[in-house]
Amino acid sequence: MASNRCKMVVREELKKLGLHFIFVEFGEIEVMENITGEKSDLLKIELHKMGLELLDDDKTILIEGVKNVVSELIYTSDDSLKMNFKKYLSTKFNLDIKYITSLFLAVQGITLDQFILSHKIERIKEMIIYEGLNILEITQKLNFIDVSNLYFQFKKATGFSPNNFKQLKIRRHTHIEDEIILNRL
Repeated sequence: MASNRCKMVVREELKKLGLHFIFVEFGEIEVMENITGEKSDLLKIELHKMGLELLDDDKTILIEGVKNVVSELIYTSDDSLKMNFKKYLSTKFNLDIKYITSLFLAVQGITLDQFILSHKIERIKEMIIYEGLNILEITQKLNFIDVSNLYFQFKKATGFSPNNFKQLKIRRHTHIEDEIILNRL
């Protein structure tokens, strides 16, 4: 659930099925009753119609939780990136990291490290485009070993160096502005 609208939709579907919820939050619901197979199936169908998915498998729920924590750490907090992700996840979920990483690979088809790096790469793009941060600032905020490591990982993932990516963004933005000016004439 990515928005208040999603939470509202889930609440309505629970009410339609006669289920009383304790809370409905982003990615998690708690109901007072045990959901029977039939009601669970109906809820899954109705949520699926609205682009939502009901996760009721413990392993899938764990992996979604891991993904949410990783995203939260990368996108919302500068200080938390100074910690070791795997150690944090192991502590947060009170599970051995070897179990988490092997389950993550089995469920997602990529390693946890690849998932973390792909989100860091997307965050770098945002920092370059929207926040105007320089590479040293980004390196420090995202806790890369050094600037050359950030350059290497970014280029490997995107095919561009961070500077080339920034120049493409500038050229594209300039081109769009030129088109707007020409259209006004």
